[in-house]
Amino acid sequence: MNIPEFKNKDLLENAFIHRSYLNEHPGCKLPSNERLEFLGDAILEFLTSEHLYETYDQEPEGRLTAYRSSLVKTETLAALARDLDFGSRLKLSRGEDESGGRESEYLLADTFEAFLGALYLDQEIPACRKFLEETLFPKLGKIVATKAYKDYKSLLQEIAQEKVNFTPIYRVLDEWGPDHVKTFKVGVFIKDKQEGVGEGSSKQRGEVEAARDALEELGWQ
Repeated sequence: MNIPEFKNKDLLENAFIHRSYLNEHPGCKLPSNERLEFLGDAILEFLTSEHLYETYDQEPEGRLTAYRSSLVKTETLAALARDLDFGSRLKLSRGEDESGGRESEYLLADTFEAFLGALYLDQEIPACRKFLEETLFPKLGKIVATKAYKDYKSLLQEIAQEKVNFTPIYRVLDEWGPDHVKTFKVGVFIKDKQEGVGEGSSKQRGEVEAARDALEELGWQ
C-alpha cells in the first residue's frame, strides 16, 4: 500500500513529528503533528459521513452513525497506519521509541489523522477522498456484513444490566495536551470496580475505548 506523493515535503514530514521528539530536538523547524491531527480528524469525519450518506441512501441517521464510529475507531485507523508503514516514519523521543511508541494503537491512529490533515493542505479534499477510498472505505463492507458496527458503550450497558443489574459509569482519569488537541484517559466502572480504560481525542472517544476494553477484559464479547 503506497501513500500519495506530496508537493510540499515539509507537510509530509510534519505529519510524523510526535510532540516528544521536539523535547529532544529543540532546533527542529517544524511543530508537532497535533494541529494536523486536529484538522485530519474533522476531514475524516466529513468524508466518511459523505461516503456513508451516498452509499447507504436508505439507512437512518442512527445506523449511519454506528457505521461511522466503527469505521474510524482507533483499531481500524491503527491497522491502516501499520499497513502504510507509518510507524517507521515517526519521529519520536528516545523514551517514546523504546517504550513501543511505533506500535501504539493510539499513536498510530493519531498519525493517520495527522497524515490526512497534511494531505488536505497539500492537495485538498479530492486527494483525501481518493486516499480514503483506497485505504479505509473498503473496510466498510465487512463491518456491515459482520455487524461489527454495534456501539461498544451500548453493548456494555446492555450486558452489564443483564448480568449484574448495574449501569456502567465513566470517569475521566487524566487529560493532557493543549486545549485544541487534548487527549483524555477514561475509566469505566461497574459497581465501583474499574473494568476498562481507554484514551481518545475526546471524552466520548475515550469512553468508547474504555467500554471496548471492559468487554474484552470481562469476556463479554
